[in-house]
Amino acid sequence: MKIVAENRKAYHDYEILETIEAGMVLEGTEVKSLSQGKCQLKDGYAKIKDGEVYLVNVYIAPYDKGTHKNHDPLRERKLLLHKYEIKRLIGKLEEKGLTLIPLKIYFKNRKAKVLLGLARGRKKYEKRHVIKEREVKREIERYMKSYR
Repeated sequence: MKIVAENRKAYHDYEILETIEAGMVLEGTEVKSLSQGKCQLKDGYAKIKDGEVYLVNVYIAPYDKGTHKNHDPLRERKLLLHKYEIKRLIGKLEEKGLTLIPLKIYFKNRKAKVLLGLARGRKKYEKRHVIKEREVKREIERYMKSYR
């Protein structure tokens, strides 16, 4: 598995409740650009439209050696999921405050995949609380290590 792009900020801004892997429908130049690692997930999200899931606002840079047939870098990309997975996601997204965000894009068995996270946004004070807990945990680990 070769990781192309990772959305590290998502783990800070959102509470990830569950993850789901989906295939992506891509054009040829998009695949070549992804294999070069030219992708940005920062502002991306997934939406469900007409019973299909689309990846929105994910930037895949135009291929360097592409011609006039190069792809649009910010186009909506269709994601490949089973019907029952889409129905389950629709039910979960109707809950207040839940959204689908891309966590990683990677190649698995030579196929481009995206790891979607079902997430709930964190408030500013919750983010601070998570950071504080992490620091306290590190302090305890350091103390226990030196105590032994």
